[in-house]
Parts: sequence; C-alpha cells; structure tokens
Amino acid sequence: MAKIKLTKNELKKQKDELKMYQRYLPTLMLKKQQLQTEIRVTENRIRALRAEKERIDESFRSWIAVFGERGIFYPGLLRVTAIRTATGNIAGVEIPVFKGAEFMIDAYDLMATPMWIDSAAEKLKAVLLLDLESVTLEEQRRRLEKELRTTTQRVNLFEKVKIPESKSNIKKIRVYLGDQQTAAVVRGKIAKRGMERVAE
Repeated sequence: MAKIKLTKNELKKQKDELKMYQRYLPTLMLKKQQLQTEIRVTENRIRALRAEKERIDESFRSWIAVFGERGIFYPGLLRVTAIRTATGNIAGVEIPVFKGAEFMIDAYDLMATPMWIDSAAEKLKAVLLLDLESVTLEEQRRRLEKELRTTTQRVNLFEKVKIPESKSNIKKIRVYLGDQQTAAVVRGKIAKRGMERVAE
C-alpha cells in the first residue's frame, strides 16, 4: 500500500477514486457475465458441430464401405480455394465469424469414376465446412477466454484491492483530520485561558 498524505486534498482524491471504482465495477461485472455466457454459447456450438460432423462421417462410412473401391479419392480432388470470414464484436472483443468457404473439384473422367463420386464430394464439402467453422469458433473462444481472464483480474483488483484500500485511506485521513481539528480546538481553548489569565 502506497503512503498517503493526510490532507483534505488527499481525502477528496481518495473519495473521487472510490466513486470511480464503484461506478466501473458493475460494468466490469456485467462484461464478465456476458463473456461467460458467450463462451458457453460458443462451446455449445462447437459441440453441436462435432456431433453433426460425426453423424455425417458415420453415414458416409456406412454407404462408402458398400462400394469398397480404392483410389477413387486422391489428394487434391477437392480443395478449399477461399475461406470467408467477417469480424464480429462481443463485449468489446473482436472475433472472427465464419461465413463460408469456396471449393474446387478437380476435373475427373466421368466414364472412369463411379457415379457416387459427386455425392461423396458433397459430403466431404459438408465435413470440411464443419471443420472450418469449428476452427473459427475455437479462435472465438480463445479470444473470449483471454478477455474474460483480463476482465476477471480487473474485477478482482477493484473489488478486493482498490475499493477496500480507498475506504481504508479515507478512514485514516478522516481520523487524522478529526484529531487535528480536536487538537486545534484544545490548543485554542488553552490559549484563550492563558490569555484570560494574563489579562487578569
């Protein structure tokens, strides 16, 4: 705790600081709650995407196994050419928002490839879209959690350090100034009695 001056100016400064801390604390607490809620929403969305991906994977495995053909899919058959994102804002935190992706399917010989290749490519696109959105949501969660840590530290600083410290300083200054005022009154009375004695 820093040493404080025991003056009326310092008393005013401490009162002003206390008012400021008490004014900003509810805003910080509200921001903390909003961030916690948004993190939960993001985590639920990530879980839903994973479940959807698992459902698509399962359906994909069940019908692709029937054909048992190998070498149909090769690296580069389906490529992501662009990922579209935007920037959003939650409680003052800039976050990426997934808007979609562009894909390119390599040209292939329609006679030499099975008919189901188009369906498989569409399912693969759906899985890739879910993966890309999950990556964006993970980044959202990371940024929100980072801001939550900072906000929680500020709430704790105000709640557990700054407000009690200001209240304690105000009390000390008031006690000191009260003692000084009492001492001044006593000195004045003593001086008055002394002057009365001298005048007699």
